[in-house]
Amino acid sequence: MSALFPTYQRLDLHIKEASGSILIDQQGTQYLDFISGIAVCNVGHRHPAVQQAIEEQLKKVWHVSNLFHLDIQEEVASLLVNHASGDAVFFCNSGAEANEAAIKLARKYTKRHKIITFAKSFHGRTFATMSATGQAKIHEGFGPLLQEFVYVPYNDKAALEEEMDETVAAVMVEVIQGEGGVVLGETPFLEGIQKLCHQYGSLFIVDEVQTGIGRTGKIFAYEHHGLSPDIITSAKGLGSGMPVGAMIGKAHLKAAFQAGSHGTTFGGNPIALASAKATLNIISTPSFLEEVKQKGQYLLNELKQRIGEDTRVTDIRGKGLMIGIECGEYAPLFIQSLKEQGLLTLGAGPHVIRLLPPLTVTEKEINQALGMIEKAFQTQNVMN
Repeated sequence: MSALFPTYQRLDLHIKEASGSILIDQQGTQYLDFISGIAVCNVGHRHPAVQQAIEEQLKKVWHVSNLFHLDIQEEVASLLVNHASGDAVFFCNSGAEANEAAIKLARKYTKRHKIITFAKSFHGRTFATMSATGQAKIHEGFGPLLQEFVYVPYNDKAALEEEMDETVAAVMVEVIQGEGGVVLGETPFLEGIQKLCHQYGSLFIVDEVQTGIGRTGKIFAYEHHGLSPDIITSAKGLGSGMPVGAMIGKAHLKAAFQAGSHGTTFGGNPIALASAKATLNIISTPSFLEEVKQKGQYLLNELKQRIGEDTRVTDIRGKGLMIGIECGEYAPLFIQSLKEQGLLTLGAGPHVIRLLPPLTVTEKEINQALGMIEKAFQTQNVMN
């Protein structure tokens, strides 16, 4: 009997080794990993430059707490603000913590309580971020949620306009809803959020936990739409597997987050930030991001060509290397079939296959994955 709480529906795989886009289980079977730790290992598993940075930091200092100045915190914060619309960074350990910090900052700065998020959104599993999440299945069994969160339909500007007023502290949105089905935000809708926030003195928060750090071909996905959020949250791909999160905010918000207003014991840990620094240096090069765009477009085009006419496929959509194949009740069957062939994918809700390969995935590996996906649809077609 396991000594772990059964909080995860795990794959029947015991991974012993990982490198690049490949996972190897205890039996020595290799798998092509199109999950990437759920959009975490953006530069692949154990990237040499990231591993070297971690090993070098291990020889210096592991932890001293935020009672001391750490140069690496300033270095990584500078890298983040150089690539974002913000001016100041709060480091934490996860996406949920980054969003928790954003919620606290929005309420403290505006002195308002109401926060608007969107149906099928996902922002985390702490009480505040669970309350911000627009999915009933995340809420079930936990009793009363944190008050004054309102969910409106995604990509519905009119519905948002009806809810906006001078009591709204912030609007929090994912540019692409990941857990909600890889649903892309439309530019007029996202621009509308920003305009309404400015109009009512509310803060515009963009959750980039899954979409950020190069996943869509930009450092942050909001850049595709020419937006300038007040707060950006980041985690997952930021540390290449080391636990690190960040909330990035504009300069005028600093006054609301003075000493004692928020904190964390492990946030800004030097080992995690050594990984983040190396990761950002790899991803932020224009040639790297251009390759992500090209590989993502190739994968999207080939999927549409190979399986787009299948009657069970209702949509294939995505941006960069974040792609969803909507195929209704068949999605779990295809995910299992792909696993049996050696390709690891995951769901995005009950009806979508989500593809999140490392951004370093090769053309050869993409073509291997495409062959497996095509075969899965052909095999399941025979079975059905």
